[in-house]
Amino acid sequence: MSRRFTQVDVFTDQLTRGNAVAVVHDAEGLDDDALRAFARWTQLSETTFLLAPTPEAAAAGADYRVRIFTPGRELPFAGHPTLGSARSWLEAGGVPQREGVVVQECGAGLVTVRRSPADDDGGELLAFEAPPLVRSGPVDPADLLAAASSVGVRADDVLDAAWVDNGPGWVALLLADAAAVLAAVPVAGSDSGPADVGLVGLHPEGAGPDGAAVEVRAFVREDGTWWEDPVTGSLNAGVGQWLTSGAASVRLPDAYTASQGTALARRGRVRVAREGERVWVGGATVVGVSGTVAL
Repeated sequence: MSRRFTQVDVFTDQLTRGNAVAVVHDAEGLDDDALRAFARWTQLSETTFLLAPTPEAAAAGADYRVRIFTPGRELPFAGHPTLGSARSWLEAGGVPQREGVVVQECGAGLVTVRRSPADDDGGELLAFEAPPLVRSGPVDPADLLAAASSVGVRADDVLDAAWVDNGPGWVALLLADAAAVLAAVPVAGSDSGPADVGLVGLHPEGAGPDGAAVEVRAFVREDGTWWEDPVTGSLNAGVGQWLTSGAASVRLPDAYTASQGTALARRGRVRVAREGERVWVGGATVVGVSGTVAL
């Protein structure tokens, strides 16, 4: 069966410089094996499948339902797939129930995606409301040591650490500065400790690329192998909740930009904004591929 297909580059205004997500529309009728096989085939960090919302979610305002897969597992939530799926759904002619927002149903519940006015380049910006953390708070010494050593960082070089898990399993390590983040190299064969490790470090004031306040990197271990995600909405959401809350050893302003993907020759820019108890995570999106897929 031929189904509509879109590939979107997220957290960038320039195709190939962000993080791509593959989106299969109208995915009803596909079983779990087919979803997993296609996600493995794309070899992108995530592939999503759009479906009609459940009746209960539709009554609560959901516009569509999404299932999110890495090449190795299904995720209840992920950030750049949320923005890429929302952009794809809108491009396909989706009409939201509420003006100005798209509501996504996923394994983490309902996630609101806000539509902002066009930027200077004429592109619409999208931002999702960070879902509640399913695990937060301090990291015990054994997990901290394992997480740090697995990504080539000495535990003594970690200024602060916290669980910032909103579904994938993130633990975040705050390093001395952006240079320390960019110097990290995962250790081959490391198979202990948390499987999703995020690094964050401050740029010197005013010196970050495009005014970025911090540099972020995201490392994920699947099947015993570490890979680096180019630009990561879920990690930036958890880090934003942590570093703007006053719970960490440093506090970022309520609105800041994170740079991610530098080590992979990408140019990801993630805009984080705290509004009261809500944290919004957003950026630009570029549709790179449109067509159909035989599934």
